[in-house]
Amino acid sequence: MPASLLYAVVFIEGFCSLGAEILALRQIVPHMGSSIVVTAPTIGFFLLALALGYHSGSRIERDYVGAVARNFLLAALLVGTGLSGVAIDRLFVWLTPPELAYLTLVGAIVCPVAWLLGQTVPIVTNLLEHGRAGEASGRALYYSTLGSFLGSLSLSLLVMQWLGVSAAVALCALLLVAGYLMLRRMVWPAILASTASLLLTLGANAWLRPEIETAYASYLVVPVDFDASINGRALKNNDSLASLIDDSEPPRYARYIEHIRRLLIDELRFRDRRILVLGAGGFTLSHREFANHYTYVDIDPAIRSIAERQFLGESARGDFVADDARRFVVRSDQRFAAAVVDVYGAQFSIPAHLVTREFWQATRRVLDADGLLIANLVLDSALASPYSRNLLATIESVYGRCAVEVLQKRQVLANVVVTCRNGAPPEPARIFVDERNTADLDLARSR
Repeated sequence: MPASLLYAVVFIEGFCSLGAEILALRQIVPHMGSSIVVTAPTIGFFLLALALGYHSGSRIERDYVGAVARNFLLAALLVGTGLSGVAIDRLFVWLTPPELAYLTLVGAIVCPVAWLLGQTVPIVTNLLEHGRAGEASGRALYYSTLGSFLGSLSLSLLVMQWLGVSAAVALCALLLVAGYLMLRRMVWPAILASTASLLLTLGANAWLRPEIETAYASYLVVPVDFDASINGRALKNNDSLASLIDDSEPPRYARYIEHIRRLLIDELRFRDRRILVLGAGGFTLSHREFANHYTYVDIDPAIRSIAERQFLGESARGDFVADDARRFVVRSDQRFAAAVVDVYGAQFSIPAHLVTREFWQATRRVLDADGLLIANLVLDSALASPYSRNLLATIESVYGRCAVEVLQKRQVLANVVVTCRNGAPPEPARIFVDERNTADLDLARSR
């Protein structure tokens, strides 16, 4: 078999093995988030399966071409169907808790793909004619790693951005089928097997959940009834409720959005003020609000056009910046009268780098001297969990005492709106005790 053909097969293996890992990480986001406790085990299990694949491939002693061909076809089926959006959605619906579905996905799809494709390099090395074993393996690893490099860039920066996640899934499956046909020399059984694999892939990714997919999230607009709404609809972001609106006059919005609008417009009487919104959602905070100027920051460049076409039915008010929230507040030279932090990425999960003290400190630099920070959090309504207590303590370590309002007190999980004033760093708090009660002195200092 020509060396160029074998190198092409190894290139496809590298492209699709890392591509499968990237696709798995992206498809998990709507259900498990993107925190390090999810991504690190996924990568770790993938690498373990890849190592086991290397070992298994080194032990194969005959039918080298047939072994690689079979592995490519099986991997194409697993990637094309098992990593499709509809399959993963069903998996997380059928298996609860979500941790069980996650382990099933990793164990039944991600690891087998890595194990199958990991066998390619040690097997193909047997077919390469070189004077030294090191030369053969080095060349094979070069083309495999080159494929991984190009696959990671092209899938994440090109295919997912322009065509969507489903197209990236289908592309990986198509390349694996192409590698299978290259090895099987286009005989009729191989053509039939390839056709069946491609039909299953196209079916799984064309018969898609109705979401609009981008490289960052999956969006879906669904009808919903809330607070006596008229033709209410919800924008879901990564399977999490992001925004509500209806056709009433004036329109109704999500409760926390109406709460923040009343605070800014009615209570604080903001007029002609600059307001920063980190996390665009459905752009409802500025919907038909002409008194102030809004700047939205969201990591997904497509979210504005999606919200305008599918959710609002009209142009969104305000400027839009496609950027990571933390990077924006660190680099921006603009100053705002208020910054609204509404950065949920999936379910009830805020990206981990947007809850640290360093992030909250960075938000102060984009606020006016007396500016207002408003954060929408989804916490347990009793504010008793470790996450709730620690997150609130982290914010107040930067801003001092903040107003904390639980909007749905009868629910287990509730929107919690935290409002803080920018200003001088707070002095340490002291406890009033009978022995040294400074309450009267502190009261006088506070007037």
